[in-house]
Amino acid sequence: MDPILSILEANALASPESIAVQLKMTVDQVRERIRHLEEEKVILGYKAIVNDDKTGRKLVQAVIEVRISPERDGGFDRIASRISRFDEVQSCRLMSGGYDLLVVVEGGDLRAVASFVSQKLSTIQGVLSTATHFQLKTYKEMGTLYPEETFDDRLKVTP
Repeated sequence: MDPILSILEANALASPESIAVQLKMTVDQVRERIRHLEEEKVILGYKAIVNDDKTGRKLVQAVIEVRISPERDGGFDRIASRISRFDEVQSCRLMSGGYDLLVVVEGGDLRAVASFVSQKLSTIQGVLSTATHFQLKTYKEMGTLYPEETFDDRLKVTP
């Protein structure tokens, strides 16, 4: 893999200057390589990992196992592509095992996610069944550990 990708995967905020130093390249070479990787859709985007507990943002996230019937000409791709276009869908992956697609959905509340499943996802032709699992807590995201809660196990001493 391109060493620039390794550096950017570890830290998307790494500047071209710092990458150039690490790889013994010029800044212009790094910028040109990154531009090329972006144009070739090797780099699809840059995104911060946000701890919603700290922001007060209240989002409900669900993981949905979807079984679909593959289409004769498109296989799983056409239905997966259609599901992926919904704004509520954060990720959609073809899986092996007991279901075909693993879909991660976000909504403002349980009702919004339930509405998405019942009114949009399950009504798509070719979708055979869904199993929705609501996320309760995040411990690690994209390789980054969330801060652990600290509990004081000592007994309280009252005067």
